[in-house]
Amino acid sequence: MTKAKSQLKQIKVVTDDPWSSLRRYTDARIGLGRSGCSLPTKAQLAFQFAHAKARDAVHIPLDVSALQQQLVSYQLPFITLHSQAMDRLSYLQRPDKGRCLNTQSADLLKSVALEGVNYDATVVLADGLSSTAVQQHGALMAQLVVQGLSKAGLSCGSVCVVEQGRVAIGDEIGELLANRLMILLIGERPGLSSPDSLGLYYTYKPRVGLTDDSRNCISNIRPAGLKPDEAVTRLMWLVAESERLNLSGVGLKDKSVAKPMTGGGQSNFLLE
Repeated sequence: MTKAKSQLKQIKVVTDDPWSSLRRYTDARIGLGRSGCSLPTKAQLAFQFAHAKARDAVHIPLDVSALQQQLVSYQLPFITLHSQAMDRLSYLQRPDKGRCLNTQSADLLKSVALEGVNYDATVVLADGLSSTAVQQHGALMAQLVVQGLSKAGLSCGSVCVVEQGRVAIGDEIGELLANRLMILLIGERPGLSSPDSLGLYYTYKPRVGLTDDSRNCISNIRPAGLKPDEAVTRLMWLVAESERLNLSGVGLKDKSVAKPMTGGGQSNFLLE
C-alpha cells in the first residue's frame, strides 16, 4: 500500500455528533453526524426510506378484507361503511367529503337503529391519513377498547370500519346509532419516524356539527410510541370522568397519568 493510500485510509469520513448518545432515547433524527458539510450517506438513505414509508402510509389503500379477517379472529362483529369521498384523490382534496357518510352507509345505519337495540358505545376504525396504522394496530386496539368498555359495564355495538374517513365522521355514526360514547380509531398523519401512528378520538354524546373542542385525543398509539394497553387505560379514565361531568373535549382534562416531576431518584438523561 502506498503512503498516500495509507494516509487516505486513516481519514475519518464521518464526523460524529456530540448529541449522538441521545438517539437511544428517541427515533427522532438527532445526532446524525456529518460528512463534510452534508449528511452521511447512511443517514440520507434512511431519511429517504422513511419518507417513502410515510408517503405509502397515506396513499396505499386500506385492505378492508384483511382487516375484517382480523376482527373476525378477535370475535368482533363489524359493519363496513364508506364516506362521501369515493377515492383517495377525492379524500385528500376534499376533506369535507371524508367527514360525512355516503347515502348507502347512512341508510345502513338507519336500518340498524330501527332494530331497536341501543348500545352505550360504538368503536369506529377509519383509515384516515395512515392506512398502515389501521392495518397493523386497528383490530387489536378495537378489541382492547371493547374489553375495557365491557369491564366498565358499558355495552358496545358492531365495530364500524370506514373507508376514506376523517375524524368528524364519528359524530354522524354516533348520532344515527344514538350512542352516548363514540371511540374513533384513525390513522394519523405519518411522521418521518412514525408512519404507523394510530389516533384515538373520544366524544361524549356525539352529534353532527360538533367541533374538535368537543373531543379528547390520545395520539401516537403504536409499539414504539404509546402502548395500546396504556392508551386504553387513559381512555377508560376519560370515559369515567365524562360520564360524571356529562362532557368531553376541552372541559375534560386527562389527568390519568399526571404526576409531578421530582428528583426522587429518577434519572434525567440530559444530565447523564
